Order: sequence, then structure tokens, then C-alpha cells
Amino acid sequence: MTRTKRAMDVCGSLVGLVVLAPLFVLVGIAIRLDVRNGAGGPVFFAQERVGRYGVRFRMWKFRTMRVNAERSGAQLTVGADSRITRVGRWLRCSKLDELPQLFNVLRGEMSLVGPRPEVPRYVALYDDAERVVLDLVPGITDPASIRYRDEASVLAHAADPERCYIDEIMPEKIRINLEYAERATPFSDLLVILSTFGVIGRPAAPGASSVVPAAHVIPAKAGIHVTPSNMDSRFRGNDVSSQTRESAAAR
Repeated sequence: MTRTKRAMDVCGSLVGLVVLAPLFVLVGIAIRLDVRNGAGGPVFFAQERVGRYGVRFRMWKFRTMRVNAERSGAQLTVGADSRITRVGRWLRCSKLDELPQLFNVLRGEMSLVGPRPEVPRYVALYDDAERVVLDLVPGITDPASIRYRDEASVLAHAADPERCYIDEIMPEKIRINLEYAERATPFSDLLVILSTFGVIGRPAAPGASSVVPAAHVIPAKAGIHVTPSNMDSRFRGNDVSSQTRESAAAR
């Protein structure tokens, strides 16, 4: 990424962590007091995700599910998942559960705006064209996340939620993010951040294709082929090979 984008990430994450420190404390107390979590449960949840060039890292969130929830159900969250705690449901609706990723941004593992990082299990299913997304720095928010903010509800109505995600939602998210990256600027990143704040807690309108301004989500074009060479260089390293360094294995 360019120095400008990295500077924005560092400044934004530092300011966010300082300003939101009291909120972190309050959320932590609420999680610890939620009886459905069990006394003494951890405040934070870390999950392995695949970052730029296939490098894996631990992405942090406020815990929104019961302890060891991954062992008692699917990794996809579908509809009103019974594993989600009362506090967790509010955190997910408000997107406050994502705030600990400001630490990931500060460490350089993520950016404020970039494709949401996937778990290794799903990255292993990418085809060659989709793996180009691994040349981008993953982020806390992106145009695809805004469009699919009701993803859990959509999956709840699917006959096979995981197949729907793999075959339909995941490829579309990748397409949206690759096309956004071609034309991304610091100003458009700011608009994505503001759009994210604007839709927090609001369900997507029925049939809406996106809530991101049209200028910032480029419609699919027949025959479009996005490659590392024509992608906005500020999302890619200036001195690092674009070849993915590792293939993701099981989640």
C-alpha cells in the first residue's frame, strides 16, 4: 500500500482506539456480565483469517457468541443463531464487535478499507481469478460488506446456506471489491467509511443492489478481467511480488 493509505490507517486506528477506549471498557463489562456467556468468559474472540498474499493472521473481535461456539455449529452465522448472546446480538447489529480490528490495522495486518478477510477454508476454494483479491490489504469495511450487511438473513432463507455463500455471495463480494480497488482513492475510502456508519443497524432495502454511491461500486462489465497490473497500486505493495505466497488449507 502507499504511504498515504498507511498513514491514514495508522492515524485513524490510533485516534479510534483512544477515543473509543471508554466504549471498549463498557462493552467488555457487558460481555463479562452476560449470563449466557458464562461467568469469566473472554471479552475478545480471535479467528484465523487469510490476509494479503495468503499470509494468515489472527483477526480480533468482541466475543458475540457463547464460549466454544465454533465447536457446536457451522462457521457461517445464519439468521437468529442460538449461539449468539444477548449482548452479542446488539454488538453485531451495531457492528461494534468489529472495533478490536483497529489493533489489526495498527499492526499493518488490515486496513480501514479493504476486502473483508476470509477464513482459510473458503480461500482454499478460490479460483485463479478470485485469488487476485489476496493482492489487496484486507480491511474492516468495504463496499461488498455494505451491500451484504443482511447476509445472515439472506443465508437463513437459503436451502443450503453454505453452498449459497460459496457459489453466489462470496464470488460477488470478490467481484465488487476488485472493481472498487481499480478506482479507489483516499476520498472514495472516506466515503465507504461514512457509508458504513450510515447503514449501521439499518436493514438493506428489498432488492437493493448496493447502498454505496454508484460512483464507488462499478457495475459488472461483460468481459472485464481484473489483474494485479491494472489494479490501483495503493492497495498493493510497491516492492512485493503479486504472486500469492501460500495456498490456504482447511479452515
